[in-house]
Amino acid sequence: MMSGDDLTIGQLAKSAGVGVETIRYYQREGLIVEPPKPPHGYRRYTADVHARLHFIQRAKGLGFTLAEIRNLLALGDGCCGQTQALAEHKLALIRDKQRDLAKMAAALEAALAACHDNPDDRSCPLVQALSDE
Repeated sequence: MMSGDDLTIGQLAKSAGVGVETIRYYQREGLIVEPPKPPHGYRRYTADVHARLHFIQRAKGLGFTLAEIRNLLALGDGCCGQTQALAEHKLALIRDKQRDLAKMAAALEAALAACHDNPDDRSCPLVQALSDE
């Protein structure tokens, strides 16, 4: 990251590995504060904003939605119990999604196996399986 509290939005975006429009979107959503614009010049973003962007990106990487990230940010560092509850809930949702994806993969594998075993190229078992009610 660049040193000091003098990052323009472009420098901040590059340093944080996000797009300028992402920063503007996060500002509109209230996840980061837009600094005031001086009469002559560009808005300047602090190291704290860079740290917050890093937090948001890491949380997104763990599957948290922006609404959930907003909750995490609101809780801050001193509410470990509530933060833990949010994380446990997110983990349960991820595990549910994993089970659903495993079922979907098994169904698709079975349909593909039928395709591989099909000597007749005029009728596709996969298309038939998707068409059946």
